[in-house]
Amino acid sequence: MALTDPATGRVHGHAPRSGPADTDAACAAAATAYAHWSTTTPAARQRALLGIADAIEAHAEALTAAETADTGKPPEQFRTEELPAIADAVRYFAGAARNLPGAAAAEYTEGRTSLLRREPVGVCAQITPWNYPLMMAAWKIAPAIAAGNTTVLKPADTTPSSAVLLARLAADHLPPGVLNVVCGDRDTGRALTAHPDVALIAVTGSVRAGREIAAAAAAGLKRVHLELGGNAPVLIHEDVDVAATAAALAAVAYYNAGQDCTAPTRLLVHRRIHDAFLAAFAAEAAALRTGADFGPLNNAAQLASLRALLDRLPAHAEIVTGGGRPARPGFFHEATVVAGVRQDDEIVQEETFGPVVTVQPFADETEALHLANAVRFGLAASVWTTDHDRAMRATRALHTGIVWVNTHGTTVSEMPHGGVKHSGYGSDLSLSGLLDYTQAKHVML
Repeated sequence: MALTDPATGRVHGHAPRSGPADTDAACAAAATAYAHWSTTTPAARQRALLGIADAIEAHAEALTAAETADTGKPPEQFRTEELPAIADAVRYFAGAARNLPGAAAAEYTEGRTSLLRREPVGVCAQITPWNYPLMMAAWKIAPAIAAGNTTVLKPADTTPSSAVLLARLAADHLPPGVLNVVCGDRDTGRALTAHPDVALIAVTGSVRAGREIAAAAAAGLKRVHLELGGNAPVLIHEDVDVAATAAALAAVAYYNAGQDCTAPTRLLVHRRIHDAFLAAFAAEAAALRTGADFGPLNNAAQLASLRALLDRLPAHAEIVTGGGRPARPGFFHEATVVAGVRQDDEIVQEETFGPVVTVQPFADETEALHLANAVRFGLAASVWTTDHDRAMRATRALHTGIVWVNTHGTTVSEMPHGGVKHSGYGSDLSLSGLLDYTQAKHVML
């Protein structure tokens, strides 16, 4: 498969297209390794993961080069903002491996003692997207290995380079077969998820991919972990500092060219400050430099999809700033702000996955929450206000897996990252993410 640099539109390398024989070999290696790895002590798994985290930091330049060649991201952004978080997530799961929770042993029936074991699931098939290739690989690999599973990872067909390099670095710290990588397209992913050796499938991707994988997994009654799309609402109340809030949200909304499932894409603004906020946010967006402040879209198909979405805007919608492509090579798109939209518009209801943000007014708190929840996605949201009670009401009422208050997009390894509704089920990060890769066994003595 040809690999294209999105910043230039030129082929920069090639990756293999793994066929059925490759998938069989990878799954067989994982199944063989599972017999031993599943019996290792948590301390041994911790040592391995700590070694991998150290290797990530030691090879930061090589990983940056691999990631940015496939994604076109500004290298300094990846090096300073993503790599530290990737190493931290691996270290978190290294520690979590030694702290699995369990119910206290007790006599729940006379003369017998019950205890609970947490055991690994088996061979995991893990499929990662192209927006954060290395980060998503680490989020998947680390908890699976920490829990005693073995895994076969399939990175996105356009961005395999950093995941392959990570596997090579991990090979110095893991026994053969614990971590395997197959490169390829959708057919490779289908062969992997249908493989009889696979016990659990974990996917970060589109709703379409999630539906297809869940349906395929049903035939084998395999466990499925899905982190799918997002369409994050942002509730901006009339008591905020307009300029500061606009600046903070623009910095997050256009990071990674908006290719983030938690990106603040739907700004819901109290009508008293709507016009002032729209002007301030549009000015922030217009000041961003494509190629410096944010990179390109990952591939030509995603760029075409975004352009088609903007071309289909209804007459009542207004592009306040941006809306076009800069005059340069690659898959870049201007930071875009769209106002005048209605709740049933396609651009409001569907995930844009690009540097496009909509702005809608609301009259009161009740309407804001209704607009926020009236989409099929439920991954993330944020509320901006100085009113603590209002913020707490919003955190309860928003139908999402993550809610931020007066911030947006910050993740920590200790807290779960996952959604509800069409954004999927299961958690990345945190103890919840680790437990997703285990199964409970009741033992009675």
